[in-house]
Amino acid sequence: MKKIVVMLAAGILIVACTPKNPEGEKATTTERAEVTTTGGTEVALNINASKVTWTGRKVSATHTGNVALKSGSLTVADGKIAGGNFVADLNTINDTDLQGEFKGKLEGHLKSPDFFDVAQFPEAKFEITGVTDGAETGKATISGNLTMRGVTKNITFPATVTEVTETSVKATADFNVLREDWGLVYPGMADDLISKEFNLKIELVAGVGA
Repeated sequence: MKKIVVMLAAGILIVACTPKNPEGEKATTTERAEVTTTGGTEVALNINASKVTWTGRKVSATHTGNVALKSGSLTVADGKIAGGNFVADLNTINDTDLQGEFKGKLEGHLKSPDFFDVAQFPEAKFEITGVTDGAETGKATISGNLTMRGVTKNITFPATVTEVTETSVKATADFNVLREDWGLVYPGMADDLISKEFNLKIELVAGVGA
């Protein structure tokens, strides 16, 4: 009986110390893919209107924030997104759920070698390698090479395209990635572990005021 109680207690402790991943569909991750050159019209991103927000979890808390884009564009061909890319400035990693000292500590830790190692890898890059139309109007599946910490993996995720012309494009996506695929392996404290996935919400606006 005592052994059963101990085993149950151990099981409860393991569950209690296991962090849940942020809400979101996990992107499919494969090795880096070749980028095919396509014809079409290149529309520059409006980096002020475009947004990249992130969510990460650990046992004791959920943290949210954003990061600024440096540059990017989307390519339009035959009324559809045919390609594109963007570069994020990781020096701008910003936490939005904390204030003061705790906010500064978290941002500094995320920029440290434990996570994105911004001093050595100041940028994250994404380049589209394929776009497939969805069954519903405005829905698509996008594949692209995501580079962080000097590691490039191809990811595939669902997206919504709300506007696409040769002068204006608007698209959004919401998905999770497995951070260890890019060498982000810091586990967190033994009693406050960090989730294996983090969530990205991307809103791209191209052409409007770019």
